[in-house]
Amino acid sequence: MKPIEFFLALRFLREGRSQTLLIFSGATAGVAVIVFLTSLIVGLQDSLVEQIMGLQPHIVVEPIGESEPPRIYEPEADEYVFTRTEPRPGRIDEIGEWATVVETIAATPELVAVSPVAFGPASAVRGQILEPIEIRGIDPATYNDVIEIEGRLVSGEYEFEDQGTIIGVDLADELGVDVGDRVRFVTAEEESHSFTVRGIFDVGASGPNQSWVYVSLREAQSMLDLSEGVTAIQVTIDDLFDADDVAERLDLYVDHELRSWQETNEDLLRALRTQSASTILIAVFVAISVALGIASVLVVTVVQKRGQVGVLRAMGGSMGTILRVFLIQGATVGLVGSIFGSVLGTALALGFNNFVRDEQGEVIFPIEPSPTIFVMACLLATLTGLLAAVVPARRAARMDPADAIKNA
Repeated sequence: MKPIEFFLALRFLREGRSQTLLIFSGATAGVAVIVFLTSLIVGLQDSLVEQIMGLQPHIVVEPIGESEPPRIYEPEADEYVFTRTEPRPGRIDEIGEWATVVETIAATPELVAVSPVAFGPASAVRGQILEPIEIRGIDPATYNDVIEIEGRLVSGEYEFEDQGTIIGVDLADELGVDVGDRVRFVTAEEESHSFTVRGIFDVGASGPNQSWVYVSLREAQSMLDLSEGVTAIQVTIDDLFDADDVAERLDLYVDHELRSWQETNEDLLRALRTQSASTILIAVFVAISVALGIASVLVVTVVQKRGQVGVLRAMGGSMGTILRVFLIQGATVGLVGSIFGSVLGTALALGFNNFVRDEQGEVIFPIEPSPTIFVMACLLATLTGLLAAVVPARRAARMDPADAIKNA
């Protein structure tokens, strides 16, 4: 492009100041809407994922159920026998060779943490109070990297020595206990152990706060009659959205059932996809609106500058030169509008964080406009302005010089 083309494009914009201001305002408003709504929806998605995935691993290795026992009666060739296998009452399936499985999983490149756990139902007893709970036996050294409990402690410490336990804040209130108090856990098989409350956690969800009870892995194995086994192995990876692919790869080496969080949270994934699709639709319709506005103003500009365009053509200006002059106008409007729109959209997002809060004065979900959103908005607006200028630019370039000067 030649310098004269940029000079003419900017001069045309300066001469039609009211029109230029109007078109810049429309582009700015459109980009601001895209930046704000995209930041809003992305913040909502991140908040949902953090709240839900902060309490569960990305991949879980579970034991395969007990195989069918041998038949005590073998039917003849012409006989049909209807059978039903009854599981052993009270028996919890377990992974016996869990150390080998952990070692295999540890070789995964995407791995962040892997930890064995032992789950089982029980009851918490304190005086006359009886509350249903879930015993969660963990390895303190590795579990906190899978699900952060230490950072969610509201009192006490992350300690399990000498029959220590960590319980939820709601359960502590129900039992009337605090750090240092004793509480008894009883399983369905009447296995009873007494523990000292070392810490109290609050994960922001009533279910876990009411029922989760953490003890050491050894204590849980003893209470749940698991011998040396565990009931699951929990895994966290770098990118949680790669969980399905990583689980499929691990399934080739691990002789147990693997389940990713995507498999167990299909409703959440559906909601995230719907929100992402809505963001794209909003951006598309806003871009179309901005494009129509830019095209409309440039069409008017072409009509108003018909005489000048005719003179330029008569002086030897090529069709390509006239075409590029108006294309530069459209791209300039999109670029400048995207810059001001990004600033305005960011201000709206920050204002939303400051003024829209819950009853406790906390931010409902943080909105942090990212540079990626700015770059995408700028590219979209500039491309929209460029495309919107195509039709007016072609119309201007095809003008006959004599007719343009005569009808100016």
